[in-house]
This record gives sequence, C-alpha cells and structure tokens, in this order.
Amino acid sequence: MAALERVNGVALWRQIADSIRQSIASGEYSGTIPPETLLAERFGVNRHTVRAAVSALSREGVLRSERGRGTFIIRQDSYVFPISRRTRFSEGLSEQARVFDGALLGADQEMADAALARRLSLEAGAPVIRLETLRRADGIALSRATSWFPAGRFAGIADAYREEGSITRAFRRLGLADYVRRETEVTASHASPDDCLALGLSAGAIVLVAQSLNTDLDGVPVQYAVTRFAADRVRLAMDTG
Repeated sequence: MAALERVNGVALWRQIADSIRQSIASGEYSGTIPPETLLAERFGVNRHTVRAAVSALSREGVLRSERGRGTFIIRQDSYVFPISRRTRFSEGLSEQARVFDGALLGADQEMADAALARRLSLEAGAPVIRLETLRRADGIALSRATSWFPAGRFAGIADAYREEGSITRAFRRLGLADYVRRETEVTASHASPDDCLALGLSAGAIVLVAQSLNTDLDGVPVQYAVTRFAADRVRLAMDTG
C-alpha cells in the first residue's frame, strides 16, 4: 500500500484506523493484526502514528493489546440491522444478540420548525416532544437517536420510554398498537462529539445516519427520527419487499 496522505483534514492515524477496521471486516486480518513495525512500513508512517490508530480502536472495543503477545481483534463481525416497512430494533437483531436495552439520554418539549412540521403533518410552531435515546445490544452501544413526536398525541412518551426502554413498547403504553416505516434516507458522516461520548467512539469515527419517518396504520405521522449508527458495529440492510 502506498504511503497515506492527508485528505480533507482527516488525520493520518484516523485513516490508518479506518483501514485496519476495513481489513478486519473483510477478513484480511483475523485473530490479530500485524505488528506496529509492519503496519508503519505498510502505511509509510512512524510507529507513533500507528500506535495512535491502534489506541483509538482499542478504546472503541475493536482491539485489545497485550504486552509481549500482540494486538488481538475483539470484535470482527458487525450486527446487520434490517430496515423495512416494519423496522424494530430488537426484532431486527433478535437472532444476533441476547440482551437489548435502551437508555433515555434527554427529553424536552419544543416547537416544530417548518421542516419538522412538514414531516409530521403539523402546523409550524406546533408542540413536539424530542427524545435523545441510546440503544445497546449485549452491552455494546450501537445507535444514538434524536426523535420527535406530536406532543398532543404522545404527551407521556418520555416517561413511557424511560420505563420501557423501547419506542415500540412506549407507543403501546400510549395507545398506539402498531406503526410502519414510511421512508428512510441513509447517509454517512463523522461522529459528533456527543456521538463519540454516547457510543464510545474516538474523534473522526464514521457513523451511518438514518433519517426516518414512521406513521400509524392510517398513514398519520407519529415519529420522525435521526439515528446515528456506529459504522464499524452495524451494517444497514435495506429490505425492499
């Protein structure tokens, strides 16, 4: 591999960390990664730069370094999260993890701006409830989401989610037995400082960003959400059926 160059302000150690992550996902590296000296030669950098990349991946739970033994791969496989008309976090990962939980990071009531009001079929300035949530599978943080709900219909959504740890179960407590996904748009970006803190990522890590709209069975919007998935932990699978 040719020596790396600084691209769009992305530090060399971050480029190396992303390359190592890709090599792990593709199966090129299995069990352990090559020694720092070989990686430094491969990428055309000094060992300190490689060490920074390995340290970042260790903080994210991808690698574990053991003095005198090498650097071991802790997590090689990603969770596959299907996005379909009936997207549900726990159901989508039910065969890949044993324990699921959700944490409420914050909640507030605010007025919908014009764009949000359009998505939720509300008047601009209508009250909405915003939830900041974190979802984990087997103790691994996979996603952080910001969701908005019409306040008139879901006034108790924050308390319901805090107790249930699930949007689906919170909806049921508030009288919405079923809902469907109308649309999803997925992009990628660098994790924000808040994403890094909540998901345990290092600066410059990549997140997959899913903007989604859920409706009740009559087609009335009930939730607009922006969900950030840790890209090294989750692969999104679009189900067009």
